[in-house]
Amino acid sequence: MKQRLARGILRAMGWRLEGARPQLDRYILIAAPHTSNWDFPLMLLFAAAFDIRVRWMAKHSLFYPPMGWLMRALGGLPVVRHEKRNLVGTMVEAFARAPALVLVVPTEGTRGRSEYWKSGFYHIARQADVAIVPSFLDFGKRRGGFGPGMRPSGDVSADMQYFRDFYRGMRGRFPAQFGPIRLREEDPPC
Repeated sequence: MKQRLARGILRAMGWRLEGARPQLDRYILIAAPHTSNWDFPLMLLFAAAFDIRVRWMAKHSLFYPPMGWLMRALGGLPVVRHEKRNLVGTMVEAFARAPALVLVVPTEGTRGRSEYWKSGFYHIARQADVAIVPSFLDFGKRRGGFGPGMRPSGDVSADMQYFRDFYRGMRGRFPAQFGPIRLREEDPPC
């Protein structure tokens, strides 16, 4: 029922589904491009349309009353971004405990333009030995869905090239806010 309802809402909004539901029990789901507040409800609709129960990380301030209970019910995990709390280690432990876990990570970390993606998704996937599945919301063609997953090899530049190729030509709601697809680790040492 939830799946049909989500598909109907997306169709009524002019969006089409692409790609197949990932056939994995545990993986990191990249949410990109992330340029608008619309990305969140659309991500939840696409997850429901593909019958995927997602968990997602967001800034802790979204979890205060009165809406905190709803954010948690929708799969939210509060993250205190300004404190060092070993988030990677915590998420790796969560994967170790869970037979099924789909963790959505907004790799840009913000709706504004960023020159680098946050690398936590990559390190969590490597340490937890899970795949990274790219998802997309392409406002230019009003389509969203999922691409094939990949297991990071440890060659950061080669692995990130996979994502640069995948997202080439896709547009966020505000295209100028979708920055380059790269990690700081790809820059040569100073």
